[in-house]
Amino acid sequence: MAFVVSQGQLSSVSVAPMSAQAAWVQLSDGVFREYAHLYRVQPQIRTVVSFLARNIAQLGLHAFRRVSDTDRERLTDHPLPQILAAPGAKLTRYRLIERLVSDIAIYDTAYWVKVRVDGGGVIGVIPVPPSRVTIEGDNWLQPELFVVRGSKGDLVLTPDQVVHFHGYDPVDLRHGSSPIDSLRSLLAEEFEANRARAEMWRNGGRLTGVLKRPADAPAWADGAMARFREGWRGYVQSGQGTPILEDGMSYEQLAIDPDKAQYIEARKLTREEVAAAYHIPLPMVGILDHATFSNIKEQHQQLYQDTLGPWLTMVQEEIGLQLIPDLPDSEGVYVEFNLQEKLRGSFEEQAQQLQTAVGAPWLTRNEARARMNLPQIGGGNDLITPLNVLVGNQASPTDSAPEQAALPKARGRLMLVKAAGVDRPKLGDFEQEREGFAEALSKWTQRQADRLLSHAGAKADSPPDLLDWWDGGSEQRLSELQSLLAEHGYRIAQLGAWGVLDDFNPEASGWDPEVMLPWLLAAAETHASQHEQAGRDAVQAVQEGPAEGWQDSLRHAAEVWVTASVMRASTASTEARGFGSHDAAGASGLTKKIWRTGGPNPRPSHRAQDGETVSLDDVFSNGLRWPGDGMGDVKETARCNCRLEYAQE
Repeated sequence: MAFVVSQGQLSSVSVAPMSAQAAWVQLSDGVFREYAHLYRVQPQIRTVVSFLARNIAQLGLHAFRRVSDTDRERLTDHPLPQILAAPGAKLTRYRLIERLVSDIAIYDTAYWVKVRVDGGGVIGVIPVPPSRVTIEGDNWLQPELFVVRGSKGDLVLTPDQVVHFHGYDPVDLRHGSSPIDSLRSLLAEEFEANRARAEMWRNGGRLTGVLKRPADAPAWADGAMARFREGWRGYVQSGQGTPILEDGMSYEQLAIDPDKAQYIEARKLTREEVAAAYHIPLPMVGILDHATFSNIKEQHQQLYQDTLGPWLTMVQEEIGLQLIPDLPDSEGVYVEFNLQEKLRGSFEEQAQQLQTAVGAPWLTRNEARARMNLPQIGGGNDLITPLNVLVGNQASPTDSAPEQAALPKARGRLMLVKAAGVDRPKLGDFEQEREGFAEALSKWTQRQADRLLSHAGAKADSPPDLLDWWDGGSEQRLSELQSLLAEHGYRIAQLGAWGVLDDFNPEASGWDPEVMLPWLLAAAETHASQHEQAGRDAVQAVQEGPAEGWQDSLRHAAEVWVTASVMRASTASTEARGFGSHDAAGASGLTKKIWRTGGPNPRPSHRAQDGETVSLDDVFSNGLRWPGDGMGDVKETARCNCRLEYAQE
């Protein structure tokens, strides 16, 4: 077994001055700063590094043993999870990982020194600041010795006594190259800007300049020049008093004023560049210029998949290569960050996914009561499975209708038709329902466009901040849109269903229109998001376009959005009718569906597949389940007027 240094030996070297090999950045002539100093004083560096370190450190780091390709066991009493839980030096797992990620982010290298008791195995790891460690030896492929520098002497360690983390360096396999190296010029510019700003405030907020005295001004009287010079110096240094300029003198500013210097924009640019160097999405570090409710959620997902994913893999593999082999019973043992904990959806989303996956409720009554801190009850340890899951051949109980209170209030109502003696609602024919749908969506869209134009005004030379106004009302618009789309979609889906039921199942046995609601609500949510995004894209194009004629551009964009709402209503109507007829066909025992081309000017592909017949659960040759199928390409669904017919085997 390799000899590993004890914690006492490591602490005995004491604190040392900064290593001669520490990384330095030249910020100005004669001004050098070490990377650690930049982390302490440069807010953009600290923001990004601490963001990375804290988000990785909060993830659980679990130990597992691979039993087979399809099975593994979680280890809790193995030395590995015990070391990670209490590594030494009164560190917690969180602090250990936080320091590790911070060291790698700042220096692109990090060191853990393995600790053990004399004659025993490894009992811990102690992180050592990279600024105190040098790598010795001529072998550029791997380190030969590590030297920990201290004021009371140096501690020399061999490679098997150290867990060495590092990134990529173009010329040496033993080192990394810090991202701070690529930010040198930007940090130097920030340093000079801060120094100039500090100098301005030391002068009482006055900018530097020169005094001009006319050439034809009278000669200075004895001592007058010295008195004026002293008075002006006192004014500049103390900011008190009011200097009097004599003989036509004038003051000319030489420095760039703060507005032209764009201090705020420069500081923002620095943070953007630092975040880009570490591959962090800008909204994650407080830059919200183009952030919306929807894309922040996606960028949060991207953070843990694309930004932090490579970090986690690197740490896991280095621990597996350099630490786990020193532990007893290490065959098949590995570590893994609990990333899934951060990628899971809300509790409601998780519950729905689990229920769909198992096909039945997944909590007993006593388990549910325990979550509410209530005592157990007799018979509460049995799962209760609804009969519709066992008898109705449904994939999950969520295929049936949700509670009425959970449905969006479609402009104050959403009619529910009960299963008992299913009553047929009063509906027009398809063209009437589709026209009503298009009129309702068009009027709603026109109201939003009018509000936008009213907010923008007509006299400004450049557009106001339209995106902020738009994003501020996004949630309310989406709620209204989903309700409107759900109401009309439900009506048209029932119309399509009754067309099938009249021919094949007049008593509507085995069919309940409420079963369609979850699908229709999901479709309404999708259409609402697409319509809202189309409006936002149009506003953004005007916001980022030329300032000249922006009012006309905005009016045109609003007209296009209103016109597009009619096409969206038409497409959604065809989709709802197709879905409703398909659902009723399945409940009526039909097994075949036939594509019937409709409309005065159908697509050539749709004209060619007129009469095409497939099984009820199959898709047609164009990839659609029914006309207007939202799962298909928009080129195949927009303004489609086709319909389905059904038959038994």
